[in-house]
Amino acid sequence: MLALSICLALLAAVGNAAASVLQRRAAADAGPAGTAVRGWWPGLLRRRAWVLGSVVLGVSGVFQALALATGPLAVVQPVMSTELLFTLVLGGVVFRRSPDRRTWWAFGAMAAGLAAFLALAEPTGGRSTVPAADWLWAGVAIGAAMVALVVVALRLPSAPRAAVLGTATAMGFSVTAALLKDALGRVQDGMGLLFGAWQLYVAVAVGLTSFLLLQVTFRAGTLVASQPALTMGDALLSVVLGVVLFEERVTVGVRGVFEAVAVIVLVVACVELARSPLVTGGEDGKGTW
Repeated sequence: MLALSICLALLAAVGNAAASVLQRRAAADAGPAGTAVRGWWPGLLRRRAWVLGSVVLGVSGVFQALALATGPLAVVQPVMSTELLFTLVLGGVVFRRSPDRRTWWAFGAMAAGLAAFLALAEPTGGRSTVPAADWLWAGVAIGAAMVALVVVALRLPSAPRAAVLGTATAMGFSVTAALLKDALGRVQDGMGLLFGAWQLYVAVAVGLTSFLLLQVTFRAGTLVASQPALTMGDALLSVVLGVVLFEERVTVGVRGVFEAVAVIVLVVACVELARSPLVTGGEDGKGTW
C-alpha cells in the first residue's frame, strides 16, 4: 500500500506541475508580476490555459486524495514536493528551454535529499482519524499564523511578499491534505460517514481559500521568490501534522542529524531549482514565467 500511495502522490505531483505551468502562463499573459490585481481575475477566467489548469488541478486532487487514503501524511506530502521538478521539466518543454548543468545537479540533489529523508525518517503507522479537540487547537494556531503572514506580506516589497504569501499558502494546502485524510479515514465505516464528516467540507473551504491565495502569490512575485516556500513549507508542515495529529511515527534518535542534513539538501536544491535559468529565462532574471 505504501508503494501505491507513493505512485499516486507522484501522479498528483505531475498534475499539480502541469496546472502550475498553465496557470503561470495565463497569469504572465495578464501582466507582469507584482502589478495591481484589479480587473485581473475576470481576465484569467477568460483564458483557456487558466481554466484548463484548474481542471488539471482538480484531477490531481483526486490522485492526492487516493494517496492520502492509502499512506501516511508524512510520506504523501513530501513526495508531492517533486512537483517542482515536474514543473521545471514541463515548463522547459512548453517554453522550449533546456536545463543547464546546474539545474540537473539541483534536480539530482532534491531527489536524493527527499529519498534520504524518507528512508531515514521511515514515517509509518498512525491513526486514520483525528479527534475534534485536536483539530480545534491546531486549526486556531495555524489559522492565526496564516493570517499574520498575510498581514505582514502586505507591507513587504514584491519578492519577500511572494515568499511570505507562499509560506501561508503552503500551510493552507498542508492543512487541506490533513483534513482530507481525516475525512477519508472514515470511509472504512461507511460512505455516509464520509459525507457527514465536517472535515470534508472544511477541507474544501480551506482548499479553495488556499487556491485563491496561490493566485495572489503568483501575482506577488516570481517563481524564484515563492516556489521554495510553497514546496518545502507544505512538505515539512505535513510531516509535523502527521506526527502531531495522526500520531504517525517518524524515526529520529541518532538519525536526526542525517535527517536534518537531508532536509537542508532539499531546501538548498529547491532554492537552486527556483533560481534556474530554465525559470528565469537567463542569469539576469529576464523573461520569467
